[in-house]
Amino acid sequence: MCNMKILSAVETRQADAYTIKNEPIASIELMERASLAFMKIFIENFSPDMPVRIFCGTGNNGGDGLAIARLLLQRKYKVETYILNYTNQGSADFMVNYERLRKKRVPHLITSIEDFPVLQKEDVVIDAIFGSGLSRPVEGLYASVINAINNKASQIVSIDIASGLFADTPSVQGAIIRPTMTISFQMPKLAFLVPENEDFVGIWKIADIGLNQEFMDKAKSPYHLLTDILVSRMVHNRKRFSHKGDFGKAMMMCGGMGKMGAAVLGARACMRTGVGLLTMQVPQCGYEILQTSVPEAMVTVDVHREFLTQYPDLAPFNTVGIGPGIGTHPETTQMLYKLLENYSKPMVLDADAINIIGKNRFLLEKLPEGSILTPHLKEFERITEAVGNHFERLKLQQKFSKVYRVIVVLKGANSSISLPDGRIYFNSTGNPGMATGGSGDVLTGILTGLLAQNYTPEDVALLGTYLHGLAGDLAERKYGQQGLIASDIINEIPQAYLLMKK
Repeated sequence: MCNMKILSAVETRQADAYTIKNEPIASIELMERASLAFMKIFIENFSPDMPVRIFCGTGNNGGDGLAIARLLLQRKYKVETYILNYTNQGSADFMVNYERLRKKRVPHLITSIEDFPVLQKEDVVIDAIFGSGLSRPVEGLYASVINAINNKASQIVSIDIASGLFADTPSVQGAIIRPTMTISFQMPKLAFLVPENEDFVGIWKIADIGLNQEFMDKAKSPYHLLTDILVSRMVHNRKRFSHKGDFGKAMMMCGGMGKMGAAVLGARACMRTGVGLLTMQVPQCGYEILQTSVPEAMVTVDVHREFLTQYPDLAPFNTVGIGPGIGTHPETTQMLYKLLENYSKPMVLDADAINIIGKNRFLLEKLPEGSILTPHLKEFERITEAVGNHFERLKLQQKFSKVYRVIVVLKGANSSISLPDGRIYFNSTGNPGMATGGSGDVLTGILTGLLAQNYTPEDVALLGTYLHGLAGDLAERKYGQQGLIASDIINEIPQAYLLMKK
């Protein structure tokens, strides 16, 4: 799938209904298709010698659970099924699957917590209690069962979404399943991509159930997931007779006393990303360091020894990347002010460049249209405001990009990338090993290198963030998460390019 939209719970139900009407397909057959898609992923991860316990509600999520129980029994899995608060009533498709399962194995009923079974360490629990339509906190018997599952099960797989978790709004107080894996239908839920829900998602995988593509294409959701197909189509091919001048001239302004490593990392990443020519503007203390560490780059020096106070003539350059390691000295602040006053091309701003703007917010109005800002959470709060949860932060990020006509790459797991037209993309690459000093400097170098090569700012942000994460994933395979350092990410950029071309 080229562009994976992330729909709300309401929009997902509309997609189901549209598919049922226009394919056409009966709702019970769509449920069967979804259950088969879930089972395919499940059996890839869990063998038949692992006992399976499936806990079902009486809605359509429970109907999925009953269908999956029947399908796993056909595959010779040892399955026991439990239905909560069953009183001979349930959704229409639940009832059909209840009758189908009864012919093979009669489900157990849980009418009080005393009916909860003894779980063994090797058991795999499938959570089919509530789906994505839940809008109020879980209480009563359901809460008791959810808490018992969390306390006693060693492996939990949720169908579509963890029971108790809201799909696209903050989850309020109540019991929520804590799965080790979530197998979501068609697309991830917005809830999967916000940090406060980490314990309620686990590893998530997508089961394609064939929802109508025409509906998906027309859906108005601003939220998207970056896919390998989407970003690989962005990569420019090089012509046989091209030369270094065809791949841009970049200026990076980085480093200060004690922080020249940021400049080295940014420069090396920029070169590895394919820029034609790179010039580094650094304080005098960084001259020998840059000339030795990155011989491929040219270096110009500031009049000051320890920090940046000026910038050179920028007319020859396609773009500027600024921020890593520059500090917030008053003379550096004044330099950034003059730069923003006089430079009109899209640029990349990171780290201390963002911190300076946070202390002098009038500079936001001077940002060149199409510029890319790469803050982490606290840096973003310095240029906006603190909010209560990440759902609110996404709205704030979206508004910020619209108002100032810039792109924001809010760094973190599943970094969110907001565009001036209101769209937000979530990155699908990267790992916790990248939470290490210098990783952000590498991203700045990658983005600057791409922007100099005549990519659009939108493609720079999407491709660059994905490339950064993919290189980090390749580095993780070699060194693990604990041993990974920022230089490892740079070294894997060429291999990441090769993977995207495949």
